[in-house]
Amino acid sequence: MSLKMIEKEGFEFVQGGICAAKGFRANGLNCGLNPDREKYDLALFASDEICDAAAVYTTNLVKGAPILVTQEHLKQTGHKLRAVIANSKNANTCNADGVEKAEKMCALAAAELGIVPQQVGVASTGVIGENLKMEPIESHIHELAGGLTSDGGGRAEYAIMTTDTVSKEVAVSFELGGKTCHIGGMAKGSGMIHPNMATTLNFITTDAAIGHEALQKALSELVQITYNCLSVDGDTSTNDMILVMANGLAGNREVTSEETGFDVTKAEPKSDYEKFYTALWLVLVNLTRMLAADGEGAGKFVSCRVEGAKAREDAITLAKSVISSSLVKCAMFGEDANCGRVICALGYAGVSIDISGVDIDLTSEAGVMPAYRGGYAVAFDEEFAKKVLEQDEIEIVVRLKEGKAQGCAWGCDLTYDYVRINGDYRS
Repeated sequence: MSLKMIEKEGFEFVQGGICAAKGFRANGLNCGLNPDREKYDLALFASDEICDAAAVYTTNLVKGAPILVTQEHLKQTGHKLRAVIANSKNANTCNADGVEKAEKMCALAAAELGIVPQQVGVASTGVIGENLKMEPIESHIHELAGGLTSDGGGRAEYAIMTTDTVSKEVAVSFELGGKTCHIGGMAKGSGMIHPNMATTLNFITTDAAIGHEALQKALSELVQITYNCLSVDGDTSTNDMILVMANGLAGNREVTSEETGFDVTKAEPKSDYEKFYTALWLVLVNLTRMLAADGEGAGKFVSCRVEGAKAREDAITLAKSVISSSLVKCAMFGEDANCGRVICALGYAGVSIDISGVDIDLTSEAGVMPAYRGGYAVAFDEEFAKKVLEQDEIEIVVRLKEGKAQGCAWGCDLTYDYVRINGDYRS
């Protein structure tokens, strides 16, 4: 489906994904982990200069070995990285030799790049609990590193896809102190996605100069209103990671963090930090929406916007409750305007609201269908409701009378294909 991009004046979308930023090169290929030779399964990207790095990881207590190794490398280097190696088809999780093999992947990449292994991050995605074969990686690492190019972002993206049906890349350019800067990202994920840090493998690069502290602050905050507002199926993966690398090659004065209370969804950025923050948000929010639209078996992209809440946290919690509801997802798939399921999900979200002040609309390109007013269902035309719900993009709008805060969450419908895909995932 064609998904509309969230835009902001002063920020331009550009091509290139993780290679849109100066000094980054990438590559991807099939090394044999995936028996389908047309499908890539091994990726590598690297910066010409050392990068300040920041990351957010899954909150699942079961964490893949690659996460443990990447966390340790960032500690050892003071949050500095030069490269990332990643594979699909095998998650390298719950394996007794998992850490050893994740370290080996870093060492292989480092040897080819002429750097120390601690400057390499590692990520894996695929089946949990299956032994990761190293021979395919060892025998192809020279070819992989030798093929790094400044236009190789698409190859790297293709190599980390699992059940994804489309690639997910976003990049923006913007000005900082008269210097043109770029932030680009790629993501994979289609299933096992639920807000709890939340999702998948996500790699972000920038040529802006920004230190680890400011980078980590921006990432940690923005995850709360992007990736943590995404749900496909209610399962939080063991290997989820968002990693951001900044090499400073744009030549701007280093961005430092600020305590501004800046609302990126409404306000216009003024300081360099707010501009960087906004650019990073544009990349993260659009990748989040792409992940939602490509949920396993998805036929419709579904969003929920809650307005008039006491606090943004309340609005987000309510929106996530609606998006995560299996019954709401099924109603969207069946094109059934059963908004009793929506108000039900609001009621068990754990946020105290006055139900008598709740209005609910279903909206799409076909129009706006009022469903609830003042907490009560209103009569609607079934034929018109069907037209609204036939569209690929549907927004559920909830209006409260509690305050002025708002929040959004994103997801998809629940289809027969989701069961089929996950019923034979290992094959």
